[in-house]
Amino acid sequence: MDISILVRTFVAVFVLADALGNTPIFLILTKGMESEQRNKVVDRANLVATVVLLVFAFVGQPILSYMHISIASMQVAGGLLLLLVALEMLQGELSEPIVEQERDVAITPLALPLLAGPGTLATVMIMVSESPNAHASVIGGIIAAMGITWLIMRQASRIDHLMGAEGAIIATKLLGFLLAALAVEIGSAGIRELFLVPSGL
Repeated sequence: MDISILVRTFVAVFVLADALGNTPIFLILTKGMESEQRNKVVDRANLVATVVLLVFAFVGQPILSYMHISIASMQVAGGLLLLLVALEMLQGELSEPIVEQERDVAITPLALPLLAGPGTLATVMIMVSESPNAHASVIGGIIAAMGITWLIMRQASRIDHLMGAEGAIIATKLLGFLLAALAVEIGSAGIRELFLVPSGL
């Protein structure tokens, strides 16, 4: 198992899932629910998001090959997408989802797209594409990140009370800064691959 890939996957998935930043939204979505009902929503949402991410970890490379998309192009596109998400987190412009009473909030919008959004799916595909022999590391990173996310969401009410509105904002901005750095790293690797002439040619 490649520890470096595992850590990078963990950081990317955990930051993009943004459990701390999504806590206020989660509380709004589950307003009026009993503690047991709220926990069931968390369990279902986390399970769905984890399964979706794991599926992308397995089928990401075949999708790229079928569509003739190079790893470098995916890195640049994924880096730009992550950077946009990070800038939104830093500027506090992340839009809140529209709540519809007839919708299962555990599936939409909690699991998709809050916990497993386009940026997270793209990142998982990039990680697998970069290291096709490190599936176990990517899977381990996904499971670990979603496990921590599950623990945080399970404590949503308590965390919201302890952090307060200002604490949630600070946490979101710190995670956004970390995500921006990761986005630049991923994107720059793709740019080097696309535009720098390989040695020996």
